[in-house]
Amino acid sequence: MYWFFVKLLGPIARHRINPTTEGVHNIPRDGGGIIAANHLAVIDDALLPLTCPRMIHFMGKAEYFEGKGLKGKFKKWWFTSVGVFPVDRSGGSKALGALNHARKIIEDGELFGIHIEGTRSPDGKLYRGHTGAARLAFETGCPIIPTAIIGSDKVQKVGQIIPDKGHTKVIYGTAIEVERKPSDEVTREDLRELTDQVTKAIQRMSGQEYVDEYAQAVKERLKKERASAA
Repeated sequence: MYWFFVKLLGPIARHRINPTTEGVHNIPRDGGGIIAANHLAVIDDALLPLTCPRMIHFMGKAEYFEGKGLKGKFKKWWFTSVGVFPVDRSGGSKALGALNHARKIIEDGELFGIHIEGTRSPDGKLYRGHTGAARLAFETGCPIIPTAIIGSDKVQKVGQIIPDKGHTKVIYGTAIEVERKPSDEVTREDLRELTDQVTKAIQRMSGQEYVDEYAQAVKERLKKERASAA
């Protein structure tokens, strides 16, 4: 159903958020790969399918697949039909199943999409990237395509469901080739170095200010500060 929805809803979405695209030639025509992007708004997960000529598989938080009643069943059907699979975001061993699924997608010669920040930016800045994409790249030997999303936070503010009319842009950067390594030979330094390389490429393309801190940690701190002030 992925392409059905892209073709059906794509013209409506394009009319509203007017996405332009650069660097599509950097996306491999075939074979597995990772689209590693920044994250500014909920519609980012629509912008990538709208601008990428190949299907992208994404992770989605497990809650999307666990709802009850008719609404819950519809959400599970919707996300499953468009290539989204569940991940337990509490981390640790609970997330291993999703990572194994992502690895299989890549090994089957398909594209896996991930926001390297782990969560959307709370203020439009580019935050320190998580190393999940780097680990998958080393374990499968696939290229990472750094991808910069621009303007989505301007047309869709936090808490907003339907985006305003405006302009967005997606830039697909030069693919970073990664040599396959056995899992037990991949070091923390390897993961951090590759993740930082991807992050710097996104920063150059997006022009965002970089913050050497995880976005989730910032969101938690801001939440505590607001609660304290209240």
